[in-house]
Amino acid sequence: MVVVPRFGAGHRVLVTGGAGFVPSHLVDALLARGASVVAVDNFVTGTKDNVAHLAEHSGFALVEADVADGLPDHHPALAQRFDAIMHMASPASPTDFATLPIEILRVGSQATLHLLDRALKDGARFILASTSEAYGDPKVHPQPESYWGNVNPVGVRSVYDESKRFAEAATMAYHRHHGLDVGIVRIFNTYGPRMRPDDGRAVPTFITQALRGQPITLHGTGSQTRSICYVDDLVRGILLLLDSTETGPINCGTEDEFSMRELAELIIRLTGSDSVVTYLPRTADDPEMRRPDLTLARTRLGFAPSVGVEEGLRRTIEHFAQRVGKVSAHRVG
Repeated sequence: MVVVPRFGAGHRVLVTGGAGFVPSHLVDALLARGASVVAVDNFVTGTKDNVAHLAEHSGFALVEADVADGLPDHHPALAQRFDAIMHMASPASPTDFATLPIEILRVGSQATLHLLDRALKDGARFILASTSEAYGDPKVHPQPESYWGNVNPVGVRSVYDESKRFAEAATMAYHRHHGLDVGIVRIFNTYGPRMRPDDGRAVPTFITQALRGQPITLHGTGSQTRSICYVDDLVRGILLLLDSTETGPINCGTEDEFSMRELAELIIRLTGSDSVVTYLPRTADDPEMRRPDLTLARTRLGFAPSVGVEEGLRRTIEHFAQRVGKVSAHRVG
């Protein structure tokens, strides 16, 4: 399968949450194609630092706004038609589920509806960034897109799980009822430069602790598994979906699966840290395992991740070593 690029020079693309971790990398990739990009962010979890290198780029505009309130009509960067709208905005870490629950619900529901209306008005392709959290604590492994999931609708994680499931339903309703050109990507665990050190997710937490020589904290026994994808591979998969005519949902991630204990030990080795592993109580509704079935991504998009976990972690560690306040003298490599 070869997907021919549909969006590049001469096209305008809106990226919500554009100053966030994954979306800022997506903005870079779109600009590299020659597209004009407008990023909208309210900076609840995103930061201007992630797009500071684009301040003088003629094809880039950054708008501060909360997309849950709709796109501000008065801003000139938002006045022109968009060829594609990529809804990437949402707080997405376990820490955010407890501290930003209403913001997560609003961006998954109200913002999605506002942006679908704008896509309909513009005749734009609409891409929704959904999540592997749609599968909850899965009873099927690995998880194919046909699996309906095992989600606790009233648990602490439900604000994120259910907001994304609502967003998927809304996207498909606009596709079926209005014929809107849409694509849904279910993003699995992703890591790389520009993650927040206090993100609450495993990779930034373990790297920060290792660089500071602090204990590496695992929840439960550390036997729960994840498959982590380097951000460059994920962005490539999202762009393949954008360029395609696929509706999805389509999983995007990597099939390399290992336990949180194995991840912690690997990060300790790569940083040369003296950190030791310690254990905390298991968090509520924490999935026991998570790995995508990538059959659809491979056969319909030609997607295959290419950055190995050690190489991706080395790049990420180098980035964090420059950002973490009190960095120990451990080697990186």
